[in-house]
Order: sequence, then C-alpha cells, then structure tokens
Amino acid sequence: MRIDISVIIPVWDEQARINDAIENLRDQSYPGTMEVIVVDGQKDGSTVGCIRDSKVIKIISAPGRGVQMNSGAKTASGETLLFLHCDTVLPENAFQLVQEAMQDKRVNAGAFDLSIGGRAFAYRIIERTASLRSRLTRVPYGDQAIFIRRSVFFRLGAYSEIPIMEDVDLMRRLKRERGGICFIHKPVMTSPRRWQKEGLVGCTLRNWMLISLYLCGEKPEKLARFYKNNAD
Repeated sequence: MRIDISVIIPVWDEQARINDAIENLRDQSYPGTMEVIVVDGQKDGSTVGCIRDSKVIKIISAPGRGVQMNSGAKTASGETLLFLHCDTVLPENAFQLVQEAMQDKRVNAGAFDLSIGGRAFAYRIIERTASLRSRLTRVPYGDQAIFIRRSVFFRLGAYSEIPIMEDVDLMRRLKRERGGICFIHKPVMTSPRRWQKEGLVGCTLRNWMLISLYLCGEKPEKLARFYKNNAD
C-alpha cells in the first residue's frame, strides 16, 4: 500500500507521554495514508514497550537523535518523512497541510511555525523570534516538526549522526542545494518542560549561544558536552 507520510518519533525515557503523542496523531483528520514509527534509543525498549497502538512500528536503535531518526527513515515507506519530537503536538489538519505544501514540486522540505505550551508572556517572545528566525534563515529546528521528501532526505545523506545540531546541519545542506523549504503558518505546540526545568532566561540564552557557536564552526561534540553540563 502506498504511504503518503511517515511520522518518525525518536524517544528516550518517554513512557509517560508516548501514548498521548500517538493518540494526537490518530486524531488528525486526514484522508490519505500515514504510518507512525517510534524509535527507542534505550536498549531495553522501555518506551516502545509501553505503546498500546498495535499499528505503530516499533524500533530499538543505538542512542542519539540523528541515529534514531535515520533508523526510522530506513524503515519508513512514506513519500514524505515527518520527524516529530515526542513532546510536540501537531496542529489540526497538519498532514493535509503537509501534503498541500509538497504538491509544489519546488518544495523539498518544510516545517511549522512554533508555539510553546506555557502562559508566560516570555514564551510568546520566544515563539515569535523562533518563527521569524527560521523564515529569514530558511533553517528550521527539529521542534518545528521538519518534513522532507524521502528521496531528497537520502540523496542528502540523511541526518549526520552527531550529538547535537543534526536538524540544523540537514537543513543547511538542503539550503546549499537551493532546495525549496516552506513554512506552514499553523504552529506546532511544544512542551515548555525544558524552559521550566532549566529556567526560561538561562535556557533561551544557552540555546542562542549554542547555535551561534555552531554556525561559527564549533564542533558538535564540544557543544553537546557544554549542553549536558549546563542542563544537568
């Protein structure tokens, strides 16, 4: 059977939210065909072992978001791959919006605008800044639910299996090829848990610093060590 969209969800210790994430996908109104692939980076498969939906494709992979998403992509049958973080919820009619965007043959990939599930006004500033930045640079981040033609994804060499910035790296490679990247105005909603855990100002400034250093040529391995040390 022809599959339109493969949704690939890399997970690590997401037992508490994985079934809600899958149910949100199943609740989408979409006349086409879609498959869900969950890739667990833990050897014991603790997250995929909790999945109640028998139609979900479950994979256990070596850890690392880029590694896990590549594992899912190799299994995927969809003409379009949509990479979704477990704590990010797609807007209503998201799959239809993706299909409409991909009908334009000039478009090879895309992403959604960003919203954050918190009431603080500072979140509205972060949302608007992130959406504006991605549109100006044509480089979306992973929490914006990046989607890409399967053929283009593998032609580019898939995600680089680096510890951080794999999403930015892929989009920059596509941009260098002048591959069309579109943005959907309806935003995804991502969890505010990172900002709540690490502090809103500190988390935001750290993220800005990391991307700036990466764009200046700093190695992802060094950035990952810095991220871990400051997130613990």
